[in-house]
Amino acid sequence: MFLSLLVCSKILYMNTQAHHVITDEHLIDEALSRSVAEILPSKDSLRRELQSGRRLTFYLGIDPTADYVHLGHSTNYLMLERFHALGHRIIVLIGDFTAMIGDPSDKTSMRVQLTREQVLENLQTFKAQIGKILDFNDIDNPIEFQFNSEWLSKLTFEDSVELASNFTVQQMLERDAFKKRVAAEKPLFVHEFFYPLMQGYDSVAMDVDVEIGGTDQTFNMLAGRTLLKRYKQKEKFVMTTTLLENPETGEKLMSKSLGTGVGLDLNAKDMFFKIMQLADAGIYQCFVDCTRLPMSEIAIIKNRLNDGENPRDIKKDLAREIVSMYHGASAAVDAERQWVSEVSQKNLAKDIDVIQVDAHESIIDIIVRLGITKSRGEARRLIKQDAVKINDSKISSEDTPLTNDDILRIGKKHTLKVVLRSYQ
Repeated sequence: MFLSLLVCSKILYMNTQAHHVITDEHLIDEALSRSVAEILPSKDSLRRELQSGRRLTFYLGIDPTADYVHLGHSTNYLMLERFHALGHRIIVLIGDFTAMIGDPSDKTSMRVQLTREQVLENLQTFKAQIGKILDFNDIDNPIEFQFNSEWLSKLTFEDSVELASNFTVQQMLERDAFKKRVAAEKPLFVHEFFYPLMQGYDSVAMDVDVEIGGTDQTFNMLAGRTLLKRYKQKEKFVMTTTLLENPETGEKLMSKSLGTGVGLDLNAKDMFFKIMQLADAGIYQCFVDCTRLPMSEIAIIKNRLNDGENPRDIKKDLAREIVSMYHGASAAVDAERQWVSEVSQKNLAKDIDVIQVDAHESIIDIIVRLGITKSRGEARRLIKQDAVKINDSKISSEDTPLTNDDILRIGKKHTLKVVLRSYQ
């Protein structure tokens, strides 16, 4: 009965060699290391599979318990995007059935079960948000959007018993979330054991090669690995992604309840402003996990941070990069201008030094007059090194004019508000 059900529920889309698979070692290495916490059974074995040219099936399962997608979630979709670019088959699985059970991952109490109507309501904007990262319109290598109710709703009680026979109660109680609940003498309901069984069966039904998920999903993903070996004698790789958190405090950088979440549905201005409010310590990880910048460029950004450059300036680069991804470069530039106008200059006005400038004075004249450099040649070198900014924009010419109330930055130590004598 159960084995025949496997055949009936198998997805008709077969994993074939029809699509061109890219085996570039550099691209594979970045895909296997960027935002990756762990690869099971091993990174080397998955690398060999990717370099073989065989087209693999990757999947990410999501329970739409809310209609809100933030930058912390984007890490998984950017990872899927990298494997999609290599030519592999990608499935985004909506856990419309498992959401009705409630995933107990990393929870100290039972998660509220959702009705199918609530799940479908949350889905209304969900696809549009993640579609800003994943190309659901790719005809040559279409990204699939599937629902696990297609096969889980067909399981009989006999099938469920068969599934459960592959695991022991001791194995279930080893799960960290369950262990904490038992230790705290909090209720642990029997139906919660079914969640990893159901998620594990997803891997069998779709006949996948790789599952991607957060570290809180490791137990569930390994359940799928066990079931694939049991019913199809097939290996499945598990890739866990890094959590977007403050490295100094360990706190999550994205939290809707704390008001720190940067939603993908925000407009350009609100997104830029929210990113500028993130903790400085999380800047580097946000570049790694939330942008498409090559790691070679991110390494340069890390050096800038280590060299003591003002984190606010680097965070503006981060905000501009991310807003460009979701709203375009022009919208990002406009959002930055609004931030400078509404926030940056207001904060500076509280304690900034004011300098009086004659209309005919050049920036070179001002730098030398203030004693910041000993010669005009040194002042010119500062400009060539992009160390002189007006209103947070780098200048390339010593002839760049100054206007009243401009904010002039010279190096890392000098921030000045310009007052033209003609305005006094």
